[in-house]
Amino acid sequence: MTAVGDAVADAFREEWGRVVATLIAMTNDWDLAEECTQEAFAQALKSWPVDGVPRRPGAWLTTVARRRALDRLRRKSTEATKLHQVGVIAALEEEGEDVSERSDIADDRLRLIFTCCHPALPLEARTALTLRTLTGLTTAEIAHAFLVPEATMAKRLVRAKQKIAHAGIPYRVPEAALLPARTSGVLAVLYLLFNEGYGASGGADLMRHDLAAEAIAICRVLATLLPEEPEVSGLLALMLFQDARRDSRLDADGEIVTLEHQDRTRWNRPMIDEASALLAGALARQNAGPYQLQAAIASGHATSEAGSTDWVEIARLYALLARIMQSPVVELNRAVAVAMADGPDAGLALLDELETEGSLARYYLLPASRADLLRRLGRHAEAARCYEQALAMAPTEPERRFLRGRMAEMTALP
Repeated sequence: MTAVGDAVADAFREEWGRVVATLIAMTNDWDLAEECTQEAFAQALKSWPVDGVPRRPGAWLTTVARRRALDRLRRKSTEATKLHQVGVIAALEEEGEDVSERSDIADDRLRLIFTCCHPALPLEARTALTLRTLTGLTTAEIAHAFLVPEATMAKRLVRAKQKIAHAGIPYRVPEAALLPARTSGVLAVLYLLFNEGYGASGGADLMRHDLAAEAIAICRVLATLLPEEPEVSGLLALMLFQDARRDSRLDADGEIVTLEHQDRTRWNRPMIDEASALLAGALARQNAGPYQLQAAIASGHATSEAGSTDWVEIARLYALLARIMQSPVVELNRAVAVAMADGPDAGLALLDELETEGSLARYYLLPASRADLLRRLGRHAEAARCYEQALAMAPTEPERRFLRGRMAEMTALP
């Protein structure tokens, strides 16, 4: 790619969400905002090689997009829409040429994030709309990420935008009393995005790096816009701790490498350092929530030397997390940590309770965890049967290959 091409690509990553948010605030038309922003980037590919990359690419793109929106509205103005369109056109003309100087552009982006993640929208719609409007991913790219047909994803996005319009979902940051609850909803969407990238829910690949990267990028925006919210920093720290290990999670043949056997020299130390600083700043506010606790657990893995993980402390943190979240997955992770701290038998006792409850009946990591603890105890035949159960439920091919290998290993042992 040429230097100008790189500049356009960088601007796309940095400015897409800003430009779209600004145009939605001006026009209240989501489709128009996206289309005009696309046209602005297309114009940049034509103009920048001739005129040079502008000193402030975001300002240039916003101004071009605003002009396109103004032209579009003037052309399609009819008697039926005249009063409304005249008002929007007047507002656009009043903005002037350099709309990037508006003092509330950061608020526009915050409004966009909270609107995309409004609780009135179905969770899958919130996730898709967040990716579409804040990162500029195409409908086809989002559909591929979530393993659904493009037509299905297109309908999902259309319905989400129609819901916003017809239900009168406001384009605004929630009032102070509602902000904590609504922020937690936004964070849940971002964590869902990251987890889909970090550990795919199906398909041939274990990870989708681009999806995890988009979740991190959006969370960075949110952390900038809400610097006083410790759970935002906690989630960003958690994502960075996890993502720092991605290059070591698979070997050269694409096979899974468990945490204890990962090459720690391949972990991204600058990313771990950044995450540590974010977590320290969040915890200093002495209002630890679930994302901060999960980040503290991830820190225990990311900052320890091989073989020196403080499993007692990690088990303690999982116990605290379980009180807050009351999640069977958290209880499963706590059982594994207890097994590492106090021995496999202690972990198996906790797994027995989870199996009796039945809430994780279709979650492959429950039989996989039991199989691993049985393997550590030398109960090979029982471990093989549990690996077989996990194999039937594993969502991705790398996970299935790993379980097949472990099952064959256990079958071969007395």
